[in-house]
Amino acid sequence: MATYDATATVKRNRAFISSAMSVPMLTREREFELARRWRYSEDEAALHELVLAYVRLVVSMASKFNNYGLPKGDLVQEGNIGLMQAAFRFEPEREIRFSTYASWWIKSAMQDYILRNWSIVRSGTSASQKSLFFNLRWLRAKIQASESGTIPEDTLETISKKLRIGIKEVEAMSNRLASRDQSLSTPIGEDGDDSLEDFLVDNKPSPEDITIRTCDGDTRGRWLVSALDELSDREQMIIRERRLNEDKVTLEALGDRLGITKERVRQIEHKAFEKLKLSMVRISREASISPHRLT
Repeated sequence: MATYDATATVKRNRAFISSAMSVPMLTREREFELARRWRYSEDEAALHELVLAYVRLVVSMASKFNNYGLPKGDLVQEGNIGLMQAAFRFEPEREIRFSTYASWWIKSAMQDYILRNWSIVRSGTSASQKSLFFNLRWLRAKIQASESGTIPEDTLETISKKLRIGIKEVEAMSNRLASRDQSLSTPIGEDGDDSLEDFLVDNKPSPEDITIRTCDGDTRGRWLVSALDELSDREQMIIRERRLNEDKVTLEALGDRLGITKERVRQIEHKAFEKLKLSMVRISREASISPHRLT
């Protein structure tokens, strides 16, 4: 089985970045020429040249997100996806530089990737939540708030007003940023023999409980079959269609099928259901007296 070689990965990433930064920059005229050729003639060679020239922009933007603890190579890869989206959507007739337009798509792709992978607990992806996630750190540092401690009330209010987001949202996101995910396998205690997962409570039913429930369900199923056999064919059909099937048939539809009024169907259903309950009670009592009955 192949193993992950971190050194080789770093070398490949450096080679890619070096190659991207060596590609000549485009003039405004050349940029618009390539964009028009791709948009109106689907010239793939033009698309390739246009995108390749701005991979340097992806690399540059990836460096701005280094402090989120994610591999730069992954950020560059996500940024390249954003760059391709920009190339497919760019409208040269709007007379804006492709780099300006692409920057938004690249940044958005990287931010979405960070939000997906920064924590196993999914962060909000609304516009306000994204703004809060990516602006809270620098804004808090700017007003000299503690990076790891509790944010004072006046600081919360300042950040809330600056980002136009509720104070509770700011406080919740701050708590998220103050503590990263921790592996359940992390050793704890003086000797390190225990881990966090050793102290988690398992609320799932035990194998014994599952077996008992399964057996009880099978038993009740046999009781129901026996109780249904005590009903007439018409009563069985109505009970099955009205009580036992997932898709309940209407009283009117059953009435049309049986040639009776829907009120008559309702009366038969009520009477049959009462008979069924009495039969179930009697059969369960008989089974408790004679455990081998119905088995």
